[in-house]
Amino acid sequence: MPDPSPSSSAGPIRIDGAEQDAALSKSEFLTRSEVINRRSRRAKQLAGIYRDHYWALMEELKLKYREYYWEYGKSPFVEDEENEKINSSRADGAAGLAADNGNGNLGVNGGNGNVIGNATGRCGMNGCKAKAMALTMFCHMHILSDSKQKLYKACVFAIKSSTTGPILCGKPILRSTVPSYCSVHFQKAEKYMVRLLKKSGLNIASTSKLAPKLHVLVADWIRRIQQKRRAAEARACLENAEIIEEDNKP
Repeated sequence: MPDPSPSSSAGPIRIDGAEQDAALSKSEFLTRSEVINRRSRRAKQLAGIYRDHYWALMEELKLKYREYYWEYGKSPFVEDEENEKINSSRADGAAGLAADNGNGNLGVNGGNGNVIGNATGRCGMNGCKAKAMALTMFCHMHILSDSKQKLYKACVFAIKSSTTGPILCGKPILRSTVPSYCSVHFQKAEKYMVRLLKKSGLNIASTSKLAPKLHVLVADWIRRIQQKRRAAEARACLENAEIIEEDNKP
């Protein structure tokens, strides 16, 4: 079986330890260790493939989201009066054409009379002059006003507390964002986490490199467990020494 290059997505994938599996393929029985080693080897290889594929999809998603955001995202520019007149005249012409064509129009009406967006291309929120996002009547800041959208959710960072409950940020963020914080409040949450970790004994120099990874937390817990065991052993040795002294007394 040929071994394709790692960058190639097509072609068969060479299984790790294929020579060893081929040597054992004619065996009628396998030992427990051989079965466990083979399953572990294949599971690790499969996890690596899934991991590489996941990060490749993430990079592709970032690129597409950047392009989409650049073209249809926040655009808080305000057009001058001349452009407004041009847009209004174009909108009137498009409305007249839609009236002539009836239900045959497949433009912004989508062919079924349901208007997607508005004629001026601006946000449908009163007082907002930002550009509306594609296939919606609202800009990025007011996209949560669209009850049919499924891509965004609100930031849940509590900015204030009141008698009725905490007041949340509410800025739109991608639904896949974890934790559900906007970029500003994510940095604040990182700082709060650093303070808590410092109080618990973990010293982190930079807030930009927060990420208390699993091995750091595990090492800290192991250190604490070892300290407790040493203290317990010391107490047990001290008690045994006292008992021996009492037994040796005449």
